[in-house]
Amino acid sequence: MSSNQALIPEPTPVGRDPMLSPVVRDRPSARTSDRVYDELVSAIRELRLAPGASLSETDLAERLHVSRTPVREALARLVDAGLVRVVPQVGTRVGLIRLRDVEEARFVRESLEVAAFEVACAGPAPNVTVLRELLERQEHSYRTENYDAFFAADEALHSEIFTLSGYPGAWQAVQRMKLQLDRLRRLTLPDSAAVRKLIDEHRLIVDALETSDLSAGRSLISRHARRALELGPTLRAKYPDYFTE
Repeated sequence: MSSNQALIPEPTPVGRDPMLSPVVRDRPSARTSDRVYDELVSAIRELRLAPGASLSETDLAERLHVSRTPVREALARLVDAGLVRVVPQVGTRVGLIRLRDVEEARFVRESLEVAAFEVACAGPAPNVTVLRELLERQEHSYRTENYDAFFAADEALHSEIFTLSGYPGAWQAVQRMKLQLDRLRRLTLPDSAAVRKLIDEHRLIVDALETSDLSAGRSLISRHARRALELGPTLRAKYPDYFTE
């Protein structure tokens, strides 16, 4: 594996496999293949499985502590979703990042989040207590260089905006759409200057929400949603093996 194909270095909790976590059937009604699918999607989103990485049914089954059948079923779904590709005479690999897909995801996210912000501002003054707490979590993650924790707090902050709008399910629709965008975002996280800028933008968005400043909020969310995409060409030059046309 070339240096460009290596996983992005990030802190790994003690005792946790740096690539994949064993699948636990925590809901009696949950199919094992669904749990495998969810774990693989998360691993692809978080770059624990890098773009272009080779995938073996046997290896995945061992890492996830399951049989090969649910792995095979999950991989078939991932192929249908465009997250995994089967290359004749080469094998099964994680799909590469396509900037056109990233742009489409950015459009969906920006449009829905601006709408959620507007709705949240339409009623009584929003309670931004949770958002302030998430900003503090982001500051702590920045100081400790814990990029996994920062990404989780980042996601939670945007999710909370949708919750305040009264349409939390819309965030789930955004989540399904923006996986390619998230992979690009993860590539930016080792850059402490970029993380600092994201936190500062988050704080301004929360300030605008607290004061129901629609004009500032729309502008801030649009600029924020486009931040990762603006870095696309630079990231593509730095990680050429991760991208495709």
